[in-house]
Amino acid sequence: MQIVIIDSSAIPQPELVQEYTDLPIQYQVFEGEPSAAAQRNAGLACVDDGIDLIGFVDDDIVFELDAFEKMLAFWRTAPADVCGAAFNLQEEETTATGGKLKHSRFAKWLGLYDQEPGAVAPSGWHTRLGAVSENTRVEWLISGAVLWRKQVLLNHQFDAFFKGYSYLEDLDFSYSAGRNGQLVVVADAMFRHHHHHENLSSDWYCRFGQMEVRNRLYFVRKHGLSVWRCYLGLCIRFGQTLTEVVAKRQPVLLSRARGNLAGLWKSLFLSNPDE
Repeated sequence: MQIVIIDSSAIPQPELVQEYTDLPIQYQVFEGEPSAAAQRNAGLACVDDGIDLIGFVDDDIVFELDAFEKMLAFWRTAPADVCGAAFNLQEEETTATGGKLKHSRFAKWLGLYDQEPGAVAPSGWHTRLGAVSENTRVEWLISGAVLWRKQVLLNHQFDAFFKGYSYLEDLDFSYSAGRNGQLVVVADAMFRHHHHHENLSSDWYCRFGQMEVRNRLYFVRKHGLSVWRCYLGLCIRFGQTLTEVVAKRQPVLLSRARGNLAGLWKSLFLSNPDE
């Protein structure tokens, strides 16, 4: 066993791991700009030769007490073509608006969205993973609570395009890796995600709104999916954000909508919108 911690904190605190002397922890300070994609690549570079399974865990994940026992039991009998398996997220979707449209047969017919968990539609939009009641094959996996076969990752890293907050880096990484084998969500290996994106600033929402457009279009073009469907989905997302301003009584979401508009404008009228 090997535990690798890649710390991008403004003030590194290596002393926090020193009390766990009975665990094989390798602590490393990340020198570059904080980025989920780049930090996971740095962790991959530290993996020992004798490791067979590689897992990624975010710092806001809480596992059930038997989650790893259930996950390892799955891997002991997993078919050889399974390349990645995620823990089962115990969390319900809480989107206040747009749910009926998103999960409608019309949206599926248009190729905008799907009803199946862990699916990737032609538009590039992906459905949520949790919670499943039985082991379920999917087309993508979250990167914060998952185990991968090491051989799958020997020549496969997170795309450096996804910087900073790295929105959709897990979709891109797992969708690519899944072309080499099956992706599965293990029903009995459960966890919860304690989000810490509360009370964010208007500036953050504006930047995220642009990132929604920029990163989704990059994913769609990279994997040869439908660009026009992606644009249609982005326009619908913009409309839903405006509705949420009223429904959720959160004026700060206007900044997200403004970011969406800026991202759409850049994608249509700038020669290099990814910069």
